[in-house]
Amino acid sequence: MKTFQTILNIGLVSGLLFSCNPNPTESTESEMMDDQTAEMKADDRPSPVVIAKGKISEKDIKVHYGSPAVKGRALWGDLVPYNIVWRTGANEATFVDLSADFIVDGRSLPAGKYSIFTIPKESGPWIVIFNSEWDLEHGHFQYDEKNDVLRMEVTPTFTENSEERLSVKVENPGIVIRWEKLKLPISMN
Repeated sequence: MKTFQTILNIGLVSGLLFSCNPNPTESTESEMMDDQTAEMKADDRPSPVVIAKGKISEKDIKVHYGSPAVKGRALWGDLVPYNIVWRTGANEATFVDLSADFIVDGRSLPAGKYSIFTIPKESGPWIVIFNSEWDLEHGHFQYDEKNDVLRMEVTPTFTENSEERLSVKVENPGIVIRWEKLKLPISMN
């Protein structure tokens, strides 16, 4: 009996030691994200995380967002209500990581991380918001206007082609949001 107890204790201690040592061949989440350019991160959520990277005026931009699908739903004015702050994606708040200062809507946006929110309108320009609280796990439910760094009006266009998944890409003229038939360009330089 004493031998059995000794073997059991050695097994438990060994198990604890091995479970505390990370496998050096496994990639960490941040390493996986750094290796992706506009690719979906593997997860089980219906709206997977996407990290888009690019350069505007030789300055790096990285965008993190949840990419929901249309799934036959009515989006504008229904799933995404008009005149209400929207997290511009799904899951956590969409955010940008700017490597340098940018000029946005004629105003300076310093290097750093910012959440992006939009206020869709039934007609006319939409409001795009850069907010200093970028790490919001519940998106627009934690949004606080007092942390807005920059607000601007952006005129959306609606195209013939429909995109099933929301995308936020770094491309000329800055960041372009597309979903369903929406195209919302945010000029940055």
